[in-house]
Amino acid sequence: MTDQQPPVLLLHPDDDILVALGDLPMGARLEPYGLTCRQDIPAGHKVARRDLAAGQTVRKYGQIIGAASQAVAAGEHVHSHNLHFEQFARDLAIGSETRPTAYVAPEEQATFQGYLRADGRAATRNYLGVLATVNCSASVCRLIADALGPELLTHYPHVDGVVALGHGTGCGQSAAGVGFDYLQRCLAGYARHPNFAGVLLVGLGCEVNQLGSLMENMALSEGPLLRAMNIQDAGGTAQTVAWGVNILREMLPAADQARRQTLPASHLMLGLECGGSDAYSGLTANPALGAAVDLLMAHGGTAILSETPEIYGAEHLLTRRAVSREVGEKLAARIRWWEDYTKLHGASLDNNPSPGNKAGGLTTILEKSLGAVAKGGTTNLVEVYEYARPVSAKGMVFMDTPGYDMPSITGMVAGGANLVCFTTGRGTVCGSKPTPSLKLATNSRMYERMAEDMDINCGIIADGQATVEDMGRAIFELILVTASGQATKSEALGFGDQEFVPWQVGAML
Repeated sequence: MTDQQPPVLLLHPDDDILVALGDLPMGARLEPYGLTCRQDIPAGHKVARRDLAAGQTVRKYGQIIGAASQAVAAGEHVHSHNLHFEQFARDLAIGSETRPTAYVAPEEQATFQGYLRADGRAATRNYLGVLATVNCSASVCRLIADALGPELLTHYPHVDGVVALGHGTGCGQSAAGVGFDYLQRCLAGYARHPNFAGVLLVGLGCEVNQLGSLMENMALSEGPLLRAMNIQDAGGTAQTVAWGVNILREMLPAADQARRQTLPASHLMLGLECGGSDAYSGLTANPALGAAVDLLMAHGGTAILSETPEIYGAEHLLTRRAVSREVGEKLAARIRWWEDYTKLHGASLDNNPSPGNKAGGLTTILEKSLGAVAKGGTTNLVEVYEYARPVSAKGMVFMDTPGYDMPSITGMVAGGANLVCFTTGRGTVCGSKPTPSLKLATNSRMYERMAEDMDINCGIIADGQATVEDMGRAIFELILVTASGQATKSEALGFGDQEFVPWQVGAML
């Protein structure tokens, strides 16, 4: 925050609160609002703009974020001690705010250097993958990848590496359950992902998630660049590793033939994620990412908004942009499913935000959701997908995922996302191989503390050094160069091999 910057921000004329742009001590004067802070207000937290009666709804972004649990005087800190979640009626008004998308002319469309696959999809990376069908084969997948060795890969300079992906499920679950379907969709989505030139599927042999079932249910067919094997059939660990290494050796020459070429930005499918959010998320990184999404939409690309629990209470802002009643009703149905799902398990959707979110200034799920939906920009909602379903629509779409970062990203990558943008206020570190993941910092203090993990600092918006539109353009340009091969911070650190986390739903048997 510069000396010229006001110490607080009013986001909407109807708001009942102001947002502190830095730590405010008790007694600090808030000009031009004529207020004095009655308590210390941490950076990113809320200060009452006016007196609030107990039970009165409280607004931020011009939208309801909860109700005062007690009387609050102007100038007091507004947070968990005096603001609580409260249900309120939302008018979905499906389709009421749709508008034509202003596409750029074909000759003006942005481009990147990517790999064009035989099925017409574009890749931003060129990996070989070793995928475990069950947790029991996860270690063997890692042994296969390690045994191939980095020295061999030096002879194949156009292959980015070998990725071994294990996970925590694949057995002890019903083969007729939703969780089983999610696992198989994730595995099939990764097996077909354009960023994998070739994939080896490895099972144990006796698990619920049988290779034969996976191949049949997901219409996967073995070929030179998609192979499958069971440890028990191969004769144990050593035999499986030797066989797996030979299979990857056979794939390497074909994978190495791939070359980057100039492709239009319409080939990009961007997964949108926020994790370790703080109050700056909805002020800086999320709206800036939304501005970048609007640019990508104008260039004919696709963006996937996700994390259904983290749009809760703000879903009406999306349904109003739905291109059809069917699309709007699909989103409303997923919200109802989550209400029933959390109730079944004795939880509430307001169990989100997390402790870290609250320390960063977020109080209720309503407040968090209003900031989270900003990642989706302002263009129309063209489709809604179930978890890990292949995404085929162009434009801004929604995928039903949990708010937990890695299962959410796993679902979007399985759906086809070839790049991920991840906004974070507290400082989340992770990767999402085979898809590169860009980290967008929401505030300058965290960015400076964790610069080796963050790809871009959106905190300069709050510092008064850039506008949301400026940052949106910078993010869009960063997306293009990253899609063209520039390594992200998480890739440079080696993240991405441990973050394949299919959403586990249902009983563990």
